[in-house]
Amino acid sequence: MELQFLGTGAGMPSKERNTTAIMLKLLEETGEMWLFDCGEATQHQILQTPLKPRRVTKIFITHLHGDHIFGLPGFLSSRSFQGGEEGVTLYGPKGLQAWIELTLATTGTHLTYPIHYVEVSPGVIFEDEHFIVEADLLAHVIDSYGYRITQKDLPGELDVVKAHALGVPNGPLLGQLKRGEDVCVEGVVITSAQVVGAPRKGFVVTLLGDTSFTEAAIRLSKHADIVVHEATFDHTMQDLAKRFGHATVADAARVAEQAQARHLILTHISGRFLAQDYPRLLEEAQAIFPQTVMAHDFCQFSLYNNELNCV
Repeated sequence: MELQFLGTGAGMPSKERNTTAIMLKLLEETGEMWLFDCGEATQHQILQTPLKPRRVTKIFITHLHGDHIFGLPGFLSSRSFQGGEEGVTLYGPKGLQAWIELTLATTGTHLTYPIHYVEVSPGVIFEDEHFIVEADLLAHVIDSYGYRITQKDLPGELDVVKAHALGVPNGPLLGQLKRGEDVCVEGVVITSAQVVGAPRKGFVVTLLGDTSFTEAAIRLSKHADIVVHEATFDHTMQDLAKRFGHATVADAARVAEQAQARHLILTHISGRFLAQDYPRLLEEAQAIFPQTVMAHDFCQFSLYNNELNCV
């Protein structure tokens, strides 16, 4: 699992940070990519990466402020121009479907693939054999949602040496054992439990839309491996944060701390802060939750063995 940040700024683009967009790359797990928010010029950001828009199968929009959706019509159009034929499921608050359909109709844009719309409400909004996605309403000036992505437990590790010692040859029988099936070798039944370890826990990633400090964010982040939280302001701007429904870096850190999360990634940084301010902002968060990092445009974070690695 990898997260790639395509935009990490707040409100409007700056020279250092584009508006919000995050790609969740599940290429090893399902061969898919899921996009979370699509601020203006997201497709331009993608051009600077190896990401392929046709691999995006799901788009999750947190809320309908422009810095989170103005890039969506262009992205959908370009995906079509680039030969995308597989359908896309678009999740978001009420009003998203009407806006997209009106925009496409007004501009005469024809897509080569279908869009399936899901109007988000609190609770489970998607589940398959691999993942569960839950949503909850946060605390912003308009409806804004956070998403919790839970990977279901993975099969245990196959002890190939032990399987060989029991007489199982290389080949498809090993695959059957790993899938939990028992096999028969020369009249002897070898059970999967004999050679496969206990199931491994999948990852949990929480991506939050714009929000002030709220219990809903803590619930969505409970014991998450990674929490991505907006951090628009510093501690001197707490009143401003409350007025506009945003969080300070300290608010984000408190959410991660109270949720007992493993790692916190700060994003949605106000353009009033310059590069020389970033260490101070990070220190404010780390004083509360030490396992905090700050995202920058094009940063990639991967989770292996519960360790967060930045590329």
